[in-house]
Amino acid sequence: MINADVANLYCVYNTINLIEQQYDQPISIKAIEAVSNYSYRNIQRIFKYSCGETIGAYQQRLRVENAYKLILYTKESLTTIALKVGFANLASFSKAFKQHFGISPKLAKSGKVQLFRTTNLTPVKAGGTLKPEIVYLPPLKVYYKSTFIQYTNPEIEQLWSDFVKHTFPQRETEYFGIIADEPLIRDELACKYDACASQPAADQKLPSKIIMGGRYAQFLHKGKYDTLDDTYQKIYAGWILDCGLEFSQNPIIERYIKHVDNTEREEEQLTAILLPLK
Repeated sequence: MINADVANLYCVYNTINLIEQQYDQPISIKAIEAVSNYSYRNIQRIFKYSCGETIGAYQQRLRVENAYKLILYTKESLTTIALKVGFANLASFSKAFKQHFGISPKLAKSGKVQLFRTTNLTPVKAGGTLKPEIVYLPPLKVYYKSTFIQYTNPEIEQLWSDFVKHTFPQRETEYFGIIADEPLIRDELACKYDACASQPAADQKLPSKIIMGGRYAQFLHKGKYDTLDDTYQKIYAGWILDCGLEFSQNPIIERYIKHVDNTEREEEQLTAILLPLK
């Protein structure tokens, strides 16, 4: 029998998925109640307790952060971006954007290089050091658990430590990390991170969803996980500045090819970093 705590988690996962899919549209109380199977008052409390912010605050954050991605990675006008992410007009967008990031969208659009520097990344040349492969990855169903954290937070390790305690098929299972917010968005990234497995656990029913299904720039990182940030630094402060590609708003995916369960030495661990492309 599924206990009340697990049932609450399912209602939160369903609500999060609804907001992520429709963040750029008005979401009705009826729709939230339908996916969560709770009254709005109760799901609002459960969501705030579980995620640290209200449903409305999470939707607003997704709007301004996705707008920031469009400012950085596309040539669209601010008015077009404002309407695309769900704001009624440029004025309301500008107010929300400045409240969230402490900078106007106009200044953000005209000062991209400076915004990279605020992430404490040292700009490097993209020339020969990084050569991603452009790949198409088919849709894949995964089973997952989530946490809202700072990306460099030890809670990621704790999430994986708890996640792999489940009984997954040893040979057939692939493992992924889904990063809902990009490392560039702010100085200290608060993200929703999903620990995912390609096979269901035998000991507990986990929530599932479809990931991938599109084009990605694939970078390979060899070595320990605590050096992953070095590769992200080269991507975001170097390669991405000159690549000429446009990126979709889908989450970044980390694919753990060689990990602690299938390789003995940390130096031999291999992680694919997948940046979603249009």
